[in-house]
Amino acid sequence: MTDSREPETGQTYRIGAVARLTGIPPDTLRVWERRYSVVTPVRSEAGTRLYRAEDVSRLNLIKRLVDNGDAISHVARLSLEHLRQRAQGLDTPVQAAQEARPCRVAVLGPSLPLLLRADGTEAVQEADEDVHLVGLYTEESALRDHASQLGLDLLVLECPTIHEDQLRVLADLAARSGAPRTLVVYNYASRDVVNRLEAQHMVAKRAPVDAAELKRWCVAMHSSGGVGAAALLAEFDLSEPAPARLYDSAALSRIAAASPTVKCECPHHLVQLVSSLVAFEAYSRECENRNADDAALHAYLHAATAQARATLEAALARVVEAEGIEV
Repeated sequence: MTDSREPETGQTYRIGAVARLTGIPPDTLRVWERRYSVVTPVRSEAGTRLYRAEDVSRLNLIKRLVDNGDAISHVARLSLEHLRQRAQGLDTPVQAAQEARPCRVAVLGPSLPLLLRADGTEAVQEADEDVHLVGLYTEESALRDHASQLGLDLLVLECPTIHEDQLRVLADLAARSGAPRTLVVYNYASRDVVNRLEAQHMVAKRAPVDAAELKRWCVAMHSSGGVGAAALLAEFDLSEPAPARLYDSAALSRIAAASPTVKCECPHHLVQLVSSLVAFEAYSRECENRNADDAALHAYLHAATAQARATLEAALARVVEAEGIEV
C-alpha cells in the first residue's frame, strides 16, 4: 500500500537506497509491503516510492527481529517504540547463540533434494552439528506451504537456468521463506542476471555441487551472518534528530584559546577534532540531499559522524570542567 501524498519536509529515500540502508532486497521489501503493510511509502509525482526516515528505522528493526527468529507476520504491525523495545539486547547474545546451533536449511530444486536424499544426508541430519536439513522439496508449492513453519537460517534454490523474468519469483520465495540468507545454485545464467541476484543479497553459486560442498557453503554463509553494515546502521536511528551541539563555533574558539592549567594540549586537540566532525557532518548532510542515488551511504555517514561528534563533545566537556575553562 502506498500513500499518494509526497512528504512536505524531511529526507526521503528511494527503494534502492532503502535496500542498501536496511539489507532488505527491493523485491522482498515490495512483498513485505504488499502482504504485511510493514511501511506505507509515499509516491512522488513521477510515481516513485519514497520512504521516510521513520520507515527506514522501522525496516531496520524489523529486519533484525526477523533475522533473529521472529516471523514477519508477528512484527510487521508493531509500533516503532514496540519494535525498539523488542530489539533491545538482540545483537551480541542472540548472534552468539545462532552461531552455536546448526544452520537450518531448506532446499528446493529438481535434482539437488533427490541427490541429498540418495546421499543419506537427510537420514543423518539430526546428528550433524553444523547443518540441519529441515526440508527437501522438488515442488515449489510444498515449500510455500511449509516454509514459514521451518525457522530457516538459509534457503537453497536450485535453478538449472535463470532468466531475468525468474528473478522476481526467486525473490518472492526468499521473502516468504523468512530465511535471512538465500543461496542460488545454477547451471546457466547471464552475468547480468547473476549480478542482479547478488544485488538482492542472494548468493549465486555455479553447479554442479555435491552434499559435502553444499554443507561447506551453508556453514560459511551461516557463520558469516554476523553484524554487517545494515546491522551496524540499525544502531543509528535515522528517524531521530542528530544530537544537539554542546558548543557552537564561538565557544570552540574560546576553548582553543584558553591557557590550560597544566602543560596539556588536549583541549586544543579536542576542539580541532570536534570542529572537523562538525564540518564533515554538514558536508555529509548536503551530499545526502543532493545525490539521491548515494542517499543510503550519506545518511549512514551523517548519523555516524553526528554520534562521534556528540561523544567527543562529551569528552571535551569533561576537560573544560577539569581545566576550569570559561566558555
